[in-house]
Amino acid sequence: MFYPFGILKKYCFILPFLLFVLFNPDNITATSPQNDEHLEQARAILKEVPLIDGHNDVPMQYRARVNYNLDKLDFAEDLSTVDPPMHTDIDRLRKGLVGAQFWSVYVSVDYKGSEAVQATKEQIDFVHLLNERYPDTFELALTAADVERIFAEGKIASLIGMEGGHSINNSLPVLRQFYELGARYMTITHWRNTDWADSATDDPEHNGLTEFGKEVIREMNRLGMLVDLSHVAPKTMYDALDVTEAPVIFSHSSAYSVTRHIRNVPDDVLNRLPDNGGVVMVTFVPPFISDEVRLYSEKQDRERNRLLREHPDNENLVRNKLAEWRQQNPAPRSTLEQVADHIDYIRDLIGVEHIGIGSDYDGITTVPKGLEDVTKFPYLFAELLRRGYSENELKKIAGLNVLRVMRETERVAERLQQERGPSQASIEELDGAESN
Repeated sequence: MFYPFGILKKYCFILPFLLFVLFNPDNITATSPQNDEHLEQARAILKEVPLIDGHNDVPMQYRARVNYNLDKLDFAEDLSTVDPPMHTDIDRLRKGLVGAQFWSVYVSVDYKGSEAVQATKEQIDFVHLLNERYPDTFELALTAADVERIFAEGKIASLIGMEGGHSINNSLPVLRQFYELGARYMTITHWRNTDWADSATDDPEHNGLTEFGKEVIREMNRLGMLVDLSHVAPKTMYDALDVTEAPVIFSHSSAYSVTRHIRNVPDDVLNRLPDNGGVVMVTFVPPFISDEVRLYSEKQDRERNRLLREHPDNENLVRNKLAEWRQQNPAPRSTLEQVADHIDYIRDLIGVEHIGIGSDYDGITTVPKGLEDVTKFPYLFAELLRRGYSENELKKIAGLNVLRVMRETERVAERLQQERGPSQASIEELDGAESN
């Protein structure tokens, strides 16, 4: 298989579209806009403020490829030349002027209970190993002040984001221990529901958050852990916004009104962010930013399901026939400009103060034209300059908005820790559920 299986499972709800890439490596061939004064201006801006990327799946790549062994896959080498190519390595992060990176410590929703807890710990351990192996490049950041200090010292701030509430195994003590290990956001669900929250890509079970789910949000506020609402159902977004006392983030989502993908943020939720203070970190995931790509993915999904019904016991035949279908129906490509369109839309609706960047590099197998890897961040900011954004607006989008959210979350946590101790609630007590 051309791409590690773990990546396909991460986005299995868009699996048919991703399969196209398995047979089309040209989809990750780099192309770039011409160097111009806007690009130089963008680079200058990103040297002044830390570009904070909300989501990168390098830890998952290392699990799938080499079982986390940095001796077998040196992050200081050019990983665009490995098979299949990665989007990220140290040199390219430097060229892309990344100032702070939330590393996603994602584990599949197929992991259950203590197995999910262990796998998440292993992902977090890898981030710590990365920092220890390359101390001149990375340093763990736990606060907004850490990010600013590490950036000022010329290094990249490493932040840890947990992708999916299944990682805590329905346990607030486990949530607290992940915070102690350095996790500074948690995505409430991944592509399936948890026992206490509905996902955007699963059939609703809880009408949003259960009582225990609401307690998870309260405990995250008390700890100072960012509440990440990417992946969750709209009703879960609403419930979380009703409960939280701190700003929320969407670590890798875009605007539903621009691209009607179920993983994007609808207007009624966006309109609540000014009062909450939260940030949508606009993503580069092609079906999330291009309706043409989204519709192609759905069409391919229907064809794949038809072939599976006709040939349920012949996976090779299904694969070959689907490859023939793709040759007859070439896939469209998303673009850097479409990512900028999502930024435009959110700015016009609720203001530039609620926008960040959440690429999902190395968690996606196909990329927008012009955003082929982590070196291309400055090109997106150059496009925004061409569209009339001011330097101050770009500084907010790059990182100042996320730093504001982090500081406010830290202030809320400091207050709440004076008001109450760690929650002793359990899912059995609040929801009447059985423990895993």
